[in-house]
Amino acid sequence: MEKIQWLRQMAAKHPEDAQTHFWLGKELAENGLWLEAISSYSAGLTYCENEELRNDFIRELSLATQQLQQQATGSAAAPAVQKNSSAASATGMSNVAPLAKGMETENIGEKNEAPPQETDHKRDGRNHSLQNDFGEDDEKYDEAEQKYDEADDDNSDYEDDRYAGSQGTGAGRQNHSYKVKNHPGLKIIDGGQREKKEELPTLNKVTFEDVAGLHELKKTIRLRIISPFFNQGLFSKFRKKVGGGVLLYGPPGCGKTFVARATAGECKATFVPVHITDILDPYIGVSEQNLKAMFDKARHHKPSIMFFDEIDTIGYNRSKSSSNYMRGVIDTFLSEMEGIDTSTDQVLIIGATNLPWDVDNALKRPGRFDRLIFVAPPDLEAREQMFTLKLHGRFAKGIDPHWLAKHTEFFSGADIENVCERAAELVLEEILETGVERPIMMKDLETVLSEVKPTTLDWLRTAKNYVKYSNHSGLYNDIEAYLRKFGRQI
Repeated sequence: MEKIQWLRQMAAKHPEDAQTHFWLGKELAENGLWLEAISSYSAGLTYCENEELRNDFIRELSLATQQLQQQATGSAAAPAVQKNSSAASATGMSNVAPLAKGMETENIGEKNEAPPQETDHKRDGRNHSLQNDFGEDDEKYDEAEQKYDEADDDNSDYEDDRYAGSQGTGAGRQNHSYKVKNHPGLKIIDGGQREKKEELPTLNKVTFEDVAGLHELKKTIRLRIISPFFNQGLFSKFRKKVGGGVLLYGPPGCGKTFVARATAGECKATFVPVHITDILDPYIGVSEQNLKAMFDKARHHKPSIMFFDEIDTIGYNRSKSSSNYMRGVIDTFLSEMEGIDTSTDQVLIIGATNLPWDVDNALKRPGRFDRLIFVAPPDLEAREQMFTLKLHGRFAKGIDPHWLAKHTEFFSGADIENVCERAAELVLEEILETGVERPIMMKDLETVLSEVKPTTLDWLRTAKNYVKYSNHSGLYNDIEAYLRKFGRQI
């Protein structure tokens, strides 16, 4: 019984663990607690996804049901035997009332007419019927079991008429009709209480090998995010939580979304992208329900990574917001990140934003987005690799990626792709005018670079003011370190 109690505690602690419900049902069945075993098997069957384990559940559930049916048949047979014994040992006085009732029933409509005298032939026939009742009970129950097997889960009623006679003057007949259920008629049905895991759309797997450069950023992400997923035993010794929230911020076009996908690929976790259109709804209360449903989906597929792009849209600072409509969504977001009855264990929430100063302060506190990582513009090595990748497969000749990388300081990944696209447009325009084909050359890229400027400069200048006047808590120390290194060029 101590083992059963322990398994019950484990099932209560992990209600979605089908294996725990299976072993609890086995222990209950071995102790003869068939009804509780059926309940445990049924609970585990709703969460079971493994086909082999599901077949084991159905087999054990069928055996437990048969045992319960046999108990019901045995308990129903006892009153029948007791009734036969009481009928056989009844005295003449005890049968006076049934006798009178039987006479009244038979002679209804015939007034002032004496009851018919019972002949010896009838009395002998009735005594013979009573004797058969005592001697052939087992045969009748065998017949009932045979009918049950042939019916295959159809409830059958077993009726037995008992006739009681008396010795002396007059005799009557009393018809005692009762029903005995041979089995409770339990069936294995699909309750539909819980749907199977929804198959999430699979994206092309991306890892850090696909991310050009950014070695310092990769090192930081491996230490803070990826290592807890692969070393849960080590981190649990230090009570270090696996999961939580990470906020990626930086200039637009620097690959925050791509880095988030690469992080999910490195963790080998389910990637759940959350778009603003998946949450917002014009009806009051529906947006909050949609947000909660997204968190429930991520918890159902854990280990998983939720990615909120442009998180300042749904996590906007409530002190700056003039709309009461979004306040409920922000409150729900805060509760799902860390609330009384919510948990982000093995669920990593990654947010990306260009405006970290507009995100609500409650989201940036420890326990929610407690790790802020600055995604800076690509460095020299990253820019060189980007030019190589962006020009790969194009009709180009004589390209020097290293020279291009040196002359594109503060260019984001989107800026570099734009340079390559505009160079291709110049060549195509010339080909259409002259009719002479030629490849993309260095002079085309140099022409484009003389016309475009990096889009990250405006963001860096804005961030410089926030670092100078609003960095009392030290949230933007990474930006401050970057500006110290490149501040004079901005």
